[in-house]
Amino acid sequence: MSMKLCILGLLLEGDMHPYEMTIMMKDRAMDSHTKLQMGSLYYAVDQLAKGEYIEAVKVVRSGNRPDKTIYHITEKGRQLFEQLLLQKFKEIEPVYHPMYIGLAFARHGDQEKIAKILENRIREVEHRVNLAYEVYEEHIKTVPRSALHIMIGMYEHAKAELIWLKRLYADVREGKMGQVGLPLDLEEEKDKETKNFPTKFPK
Repeated sequence: MSMKLCILGLLLEGDMHPYEMTIMMKDRAMDSHTKLQMGSLYYAVDQLAKGEYIEAVKVVRSGNRPDKTIYHITEKGRQLFEQLLLQKFKEIEPVYHPMYIGLAFARHGDQEKIAKILENRIREVEHRVNLAYEVYEEHIKTVPRSALHIMIGMYEHAKAELIWLKRLYADVREGKMGQVGLPLDLEEEKDKETKNFPTKFPK
């Protein structure tokens, strides 16, 4: 469904051929902030064409290169686009972090090794937070406001993960993973400014 929505959305911006769609999706990093199987694009185009949601308007021939079929969105396709778009806003997807299952048994593991892994993860997420904000700032004057919401959303999700990782790292370092009966230090983290990078780790 996501791929069909992307194809129809791009065709609302203008007629184009599938390879051009692929380039635009990669340029806009669509595959990095949603689940898109880029290899399924041509199949999705064929399915949309068979359903008369899009139509071929031109075939470009260039020497020995494969022909390029230019597609146009139909009125039926516009209706499907609206339907798919609204479905996406209604979707609720649970968050399954890959570390959750490990955390369930972390108290039984080597705390020093876990701490070292967390140090690396924190550095990586710090970089992701900084990069996401830079991308947001660089595009303020050049992209629609809807796209800015994607960029700042990626920044804020990364920032939230960084706060979580730092809190977890502190507990691992202090040997608290098996502790019972005390709440986590949430209030302290609320006031921390995560832009104070890089984090200083013990040697």
